[in-house]
Amino acid sequence: MVHQVDVVVLGAGASGLMLAAEAAKRGRSVVVLEKANKVGKKILMSGGGKCNFTNLDVEPSNYLSENPHFVISALTRYTNWDFIAMVCEYGIEYEERKHGQLFTLKGAKEILEMLLTECEKAKYVNIQTHCEVQDVQPKADSGFIIDTNQGTYQCESLVVATGGLSIPTLGGSGFGYELAQQFGHHVYPTRAGLVPFTFSDQFKEVTTRLSGNALDATLINDRHQFTEALLFTHRGLSGPSSLQLSNYWHVGESFKIDFFPSQDLTEFFKEKKKAQPKVLLRTLLSEFTAKSIVLELQQLIWAEQSDTRWCRYQRSIIQNDGKQKTERLIFCRRSTGCDRSFRRI
Repeated sequence: MVHQVDVVVLGAGASGLMLAAEAAKRGRSVVVLEKANKVGKKILMSGGGKCNFTNLDVEPSNYLSENPHFVISALTRYTNWDFIAMVCEYGIEYEERKHGQLFTLKGAKEILEMLLTECEKAKYVNIQTHCEVQDVQPKADSGFIIDTNQGTYQCESLVVATGGLSIPTLGGSGFGYELAQQFGHHVYPTRAGLVPFTFSDQFKEVTTRLSGNALDATLINDRHQFTEALLFTHRGLSGPSSLQLSNYWHVGESFKIDFFPSQDLTEFFKEKKKAQPKVLLRTLLSEFTAKSIVLELQQLIWAEQSDTRWCRYQRSIIQNDGKQKTERLIFCRRSTGCDRSFRRI
């Protein structure tokens, strides 16, 4: 059976549903084809189930793109405030977190329900789940022919909103890239972004022992640095700081971790030198973070000094040469033997 519509949208995620509603508002007949059994799966799991639906500050510079002019154009035509207005129109309660991030209070399902309601209000949107696309070809005159396990669709406009390679269990695949190449578009090499760092060498044993511990830290490389929560997992490093830096990291490169970015260690050590000259270094650092983290740092950085009192170790920390200088406890991690996973930790 052949279905004739104006627009076919491949993928019923956030972008697919949003576009379907907007196209239908213009009087276009739209069908959304989703291979999964449910729509909006990634919406429901985003933000820990609370959906970070936008930010207060959204600028072109916040995006990584080979075509920055497109980002400028897109954000000019539809802003974060346009979406916030829609959220408010539906009475969805939300809160602001760090860096202007906006999260729902009652759960991501409210955002999904809002998008589905927008599609229903437009009246011209038909959503088909369990629908596998088998082939896409251009029509002889204009438009496209899409063969699926639920029949054939012919349309004037085809929108690919299938997402990227991340989280295969939620439907992520390379289908969109393959389709773009089929129609002659250049596809840039893909790499993981907003993902944890996972390790396969001996450092994995360290993160496994520290699994569940979190602290504010700065992750640094030659391109960028982020000071946010760092979470140790049984496979590596996660948390906002790791996820952000992964966007600016390539396989084979090193990065650094500053475990005490908000502390002026020079002044702190000077005071402790006077007040507690015989205290152990690990005891001092335990004032800032979990003892288990400090013990691991001790093994990595100053294991040979493990039984040395602060008064004997202080010279390698504070140099009295007219410019009192602190060797910040920064751990440099080279990425050899580690990889980034597309899986969520």
